Formats: sequence, structure tokens, C-alpha cells
Amino acid sequence: MPRVVAVFGPTASGKSAAALALAEAVGGELVSCDAMQLYRGLPVLTNQPSAEELARVPHHLVAVWPLDHEGSVAEYGELARAAIAGVLERGRVAVVCGGSGLYLRAALAPLRLPPAPAPGVRERYQQLYDQLGAEAAHRLLAGRDPAAAARIHANDRRRVVRALELGEAGGSLAGPHDPLWDAPAGDTVVYGLEVPPPIVRERIELRTRQMFEHGVEHEVAAALTGELSHTARRIHGLQDVSALLAGEIDRGEAIRRLDVRTRQYARRQRSWMRRLPGLVPITSAGDLLAREAA
Repeated sequence: MPRVVAVFGPTASGKSAAALALAEAVGGELVSCDAMQLYRGLPVLTNQPSAEELARVPHHLVAVWPLDHEGSVAEYGELARAAIAGVLERGRVAVVCGGSGLYLRAALAPLRLPPAPAPGVRERYQQLYDQLGAEAAHRLLAGRDPAAAARIHANDRRRVVRALELGEAGGSLAGPHDPLWDAPAGDTVVYGLEVPPPIVRERIELRTRQMFEHGVEHEVAAALTGELSHTARRIHGLQDVSALLAGEIDRGEAIRRLDVRTRQYARRQRSWMRRLPGLVPITSAGDLLAREAA
């Protein structure tokens, strides 16, 4: 049994249940690598573990930040690695679980983060992209950072802008080799939960409707009475529920938008899985337990 086991997969794939079953079976402890579950106050919206699940095995890094906290992946990485070290010191198995790919990487090894751009640089390049057009902005990038331009399509506005702002700060999206893309160390294994997309879509639709049945509107309304940090405002679904509360859309449209955004997010998570070397595919909690028992 590796001392650190990570379970990654798209939202609604069943990774939390699989990780919980494994932690129970081996006497392990769970370390969350879900960027949004770090925040407290929105347990329904962020699909945090229930009180019963929290009582079954120790959980770390769930609901640890207030909504006005300006969190970062660097801060999370330090917390996660400290939590994993504590689990290992107790002679237990650390089961890292979540769907935030960058946070998974930060939990397993220190990130070499790119330099931070100066305030206003991103907005300036966003305006430039919109004014010049995709092809012209991409040519500008090609003149400044050919390696990054070769990796990015001209129509990918977000990454073209990101590459331009990184270049101004002395970094590059095509930077040096990142050791986190290496296969995990011998005492770590990363499992990827592979569930057919049609099943994930059905589960996402069900979960989205259940959120509204379980009072997501009330908890968002309460959260909006206080201060929210920039990172907290990016919590998945907050924008759609806020629009509903403001009377801009009805409940049916809020459900539809959140469902669509969640399916798009699941596709991005599957892309992350394809980029993780050494990933061991699994299809269910039973598959995970069988592999670990072998």
C-alpha cells in the first residue's frame, strides 16, 4: 500500500465515495484537493462532505477558509503538504481526493509558480485582444514568445492573454520542464476515475437539481450579505445562483446554466486526467479497493 494515494476525476464521477471507501478500508485520512471546498459557508454549492461522512474518517482542508479570505494555490499547497505529512507521521495512509487539477499537483509536490503580473496588465491585454482581433494578438504573442504561441490557438483568448501577461512579467506558458508532470514517487499512486461521459452528465443534472432542493439559494443569499474575496467569488455556480436571487433569471434558467457550466468543468477535468503521467485508471470504488488489496 503506498503511503499517499490520490483519487482524481471529473465532478459527479464518484471519486469522493471511492476515496472515502478506501480511507475506511485502510484506516486512512482524507486530504481534500478541491479548491472550492476550502471555503466554509457554502456546503451545498461546493458539495462538501456530509456530517456523517466527516464522522467516518478524518478529513483535512474542508471548510477551513472564511469567504472573505483571498486564497491561493501556493497557500493551499503548503497546507496540504503539511496535512499529508501529519497523516504519515501518525502511521496512516493519506488519501488525497478532489477535482482541482492544479491543487492536486500542489498537494503532491511544491509548485514552481510563474511570476505575478502587475495590476491591470491582464485587462490591458484583454482589451488589446478584443480590439486587434484573435490573429493579430496571436502574431504579437508569436513575436514575443514563439514557443508559447506554438502551443496556443489564436482563438483561445484566455490563454493568449495569459501568455502575453506572463511574457511581460518575465515568464512563459512554455516554461521549463515541470517535475510535477513526472510519474509520482514510489510511495505515491494517482488513480483516475474513468466514468462514461453520458453517466457523468446524468449525475450532474441530478446533483444540480438536488442543490436547489437542499437550499442552495438560502446559503448563497446568506453568503452575499458579507464580504467575498476574489477567489471565493469564483466558486462554481455562485454567479448563476446570484443572478437568480437578483431576479435576473428564473430558477429553471439558473438550473440550466449551472448544469451547462458543470458539464463544461467536467470536460476540463478529463483533460487534466489525460495530462497526468503514471495515472492508474479505475472505474469504481470497488475497482479501487480491489487494486489496493492486490
